[in-house]
Amino acid sequence: MSKDAAAAGVSRDAGRLIQLSELLHANPETGWQEHRASRWVAEALSEAGFDVTPAYLGLETAFLATYGSGPFRLGLCAEYDALPGLGHACGHNLISAITVGAARALAPLADAAGLTIEVYGTPAEEGGGGKIELLERGAFAGLDLAMMAHPAPVDVAEAEPFAVSHSHVSYRGKAAHAAAYPEHGVNAADAFTVAQVAIGLLRQQLPPTVRVHGVMTNGGEAPNAIPAHTEGRWYVRASSLQQLTETEEKVRRCFEAGALATGATLEIEPESKPYAEFRTFTPALEAYRRNARQLGRVFDEHSPARRMNRASTDMGNVSQVVPAIHPYIGINSGTALNHQPEFAAHCVGADAEKALLDAATALAWTALDIAVP
Repeated sequence: MSKDAAAAGVSRDAGRLIQLSELLHANPETGWQEHRASRWVAEALSEAGFDVTPAYLGLETAFLATYGSGPFRLGLCAEYDALPGLGHACGHNLISAITVGAARALAPLADAAGLTIEVYGTPAEEGGGGKIELLERGAFAGLDLAMMAHPAPVDVAEAEPFAVSHSHVSYRGKAAHAAAYPEHGVNAADAFTVAQVAIGLLRQQLPPTVRVHGVMTNGGEAPNAIPAHTEGRWYVRASSLQQLTETEEKVRRCFEAGALATGATLEIEPESKPYAEFRTFTPALEAYRRNARQLGRVFDEHSPARRMNRASTDMGNVSQVVPAIHPYIGINSGTALNHQPEFAAHCVGADAEKALLDAATALAWTALDIAVP
């Protein structure tokens, strides 16, 4: 039975997959800088006979690896960027290993199952929109199914992420001696303070499907100098791209209030194109649920930790153009949640390894269910 063969393939590759995951975890690289990570993931596919195209579509840390020539085009996405200062606190080391595991397990079955397997190495998911850049250059077009699995504290089958925009915000004022000549300064830090207060008040009138949050990355240089330049990074999230557009206008007015109140000039630049909400391909989702349960996975519908399925992802943009699923695989991290250093620690070890192998098997089985109904 081909499913048995796929499971055996994942089991046979277990050592290599765990090695890849641990290597990525020990050497985190942030978005657009994943030079070693993309190479290591591509090498794990090349050694299994995949034809690898590095620097795919002109993106230096993207790749495409293909195997087979069947009529059913299966896309599997690998993410490998880490978080600044937090390493692999979202478990992208596991995502890559899961994707490689599923792809390598399916390769010997490709001809019989009528598959063409396409593994996309996708950089900069953590805010850079690597998949969107690839989409706009022609990637993913015509796929019959796109899949990946993401680590989380607990198992959740369906992705329901917020749409999100990522913006770089800066104010420019005028420096002056804060004690001797304060009236000659234009305080760019005060502009941020006004904006943040306005956003805090705006939240009273925002629906529960909206999130607004950010950080100030440059608040000035010296306490005795009026800050002439301040910068920050801000995200707006909403249930859909339409609601996102409506909310962004309200948030922009808050930043404009900071400029108006202080006399500073405001500049807002997008860091990537907006991430879309997710459109789930129901037949594949139902197949994944069945396969995961067959492997002993349990979907806890009431755990607060299941909310990782609301996290924004540029895989949402892929799901708008091809059938897709984006399930979450639990790593039994307890109270440690994604984007915490404690979660990064849980992304290696026995529970992470079990999740890796289970997710690779479940994705491979799901591909077979959909390609060979």
